[in-house]
Amino acid sequence: MRYAIYFTPEQNDPLTRLAADWLGRDPFTGAATKPPASTVLSPAEIAFHTASARRYGFHATLKAPFRLAEGESQADLEAAMAEFARATAPVVIPRLVIKQMDGFFALVPGEENPGLQRFADDVVTSFDRFRAPLSETDIERRNPDALSPAEFRNLYQWGYPYVFDAFRFHMTLTGRVAENDSARVRRAVDEVFRAAIARPVTVAGLALFVEREPGAPFMVQSYYALDARRDRKTA
Repeated sequence: MRYAIYFTPEQNDPLTRLAADWLGRDPFTGAATKPPASTVLSPAEIAFHTASARRYGFHATLKAPFRLAEGESQADLEAAMAEFARATAPVVIPRLVIKQMDGFFALVPGEENPGLQRFADDVVTSFDRFRAPLSETDIERRNPDALSPAEFRNLYQWGYPYVFDAFRFHMTLTGRVAENDSARVRRAVDEVFRAAIARPVTVAGLALFVEREPGAPFMVQSYYALDARRDRKTA
């Protein structure tokens, strides 16, 4: 079993529901969903372009998938997440925009957000004691030859290349899209998500996702609301 600490909006948030329909699966329940209406892509085309993202569910990676370290338990991890959430304020993202990065489409912050960066850094460091070291097979799976020296150090030290200065908050919506399909897929993503991302998005909780066996879809195991009594962090 592997665990991951992700941000996703609450289960009934309109953006969560829309993204679940787009990806074809609800990670809170495991239920298959019907694709949203699009004048650009057919349901089959949406299913094709979202196939690789579907297994992970709608999320932004904060602590990448990991196996539990020796001596740690799921109960210990969940208790630590609950404590972290009580002591941490929500972070407001004033707006999300659609971006194609490394071939796949995602929702990303429209501007730099130091508060969001600090939050992500805190998640990486606060929960690293629960992470078992990567095996050599795990490291090879990350294609280390394609990483920068800093990213390679991150992989060894933190289990994921894209942390701290290399962190890019993103909520993945597709797999890698071929260049000749990119314009149509972008139009479809814009058509479906334009209204939903026209308002600020608040990072108001942490979700513990689990992969129960290799290749299984990631499911939300538990969700922890950040302490709403404190002032929200903004850029």
